[in-house]
Amino acid sequence: MDGILSGPLDVDANRQRGATATPCNVTVGMVLTHRATATTGAVVRYVEGQQILLRDQSGKDHAFRPQDGAFALEGRPVALRKLVAEAGPAEMRFTASGSIDAGAVPARVARASRIYVEGIHDAELIEKVWGDDLRVEGIVVEQMDGADDLAVLVRRFQPGPRRRLGVLLDHLVEGTKEQRLAASIGDPDVLVCGHPYIDVWQAIRPSVAGIEMWPEVAMGTPWKEGVLAAIGSRDNPGLFWKKLLGRVETYKDLETPLITAVERLIDFVAEA
Repeated sequence: MDGILSGPLDVDANRQRGATATPCNVTVGMVLTHRATATTGAVVRYVEGQQILLRDQSGKDHAFRPQDGAFALEGRPVALRKLVAEAGPAEMRFTASGSIDAGAVPARVARASRIYVEGIHDAELIEKVWGDDLRVEGIVVEQMDGADDLAVLVRRFQPGPRRRLGVLLDHLVEGTKEQRLAASIGDPDVLVCGHPYIDVWQAIRPSVAGIEMWPEVAMGTPWKEGVLAAIGSRDNPGLFWKKLLGRVETYKDLETPLITAVERLIDFVAEA
């Protein structure tokens, strides 16, 4: 089979490696050079004996067979072995989403796939918690400014097997407008997920806002303004949101339904 994973690219490396290749464990973020092609990049994925994925400085991914001597570390030929954590469990760093921090790995070139969210607050919260994951996977989040025209937006996006669309909806519960909108989308390359909260504010644990629970707001009253009145805040919604978002540190500050929905959407579009 022809292509980057076929034999010819490894021929020169095969001649060069031999006994000079030093056994070396692999860590995510390790910078290696593929000797046959002079491709240099940080390790973003490694399957022992099967495949290694390097991401160059421009964010482009390159896949190779991890043959002994085919790669160099700091100029020295190495024989890649098992994948290990760079630090011990007590020192291992994690992103805000709970993923292992890959360090200074260049962002992946943006995929054609996208995640749509209803508004700017949804987008800002996802960036705050999952931003590192999104850059590693090359996933862009875009806001729809409401979901009323969801079917039109999906058609305009033109989803396909290599161009998937994930959609995050607020208040996705039985009998709601959002549930009807989600049910109208039958494309296998579109995944609609959501959480049961009226607004993404509610998907943040109330303790983060310094309250015991998010107040109920009478039907017909704008939800954000109703919340601020109920908790006695003099902030306008924009200022309150900035303060609230600033207190969010990790996924542990969020409610489980939102975490589950976002993780499903990231996995779905990353598979394309």
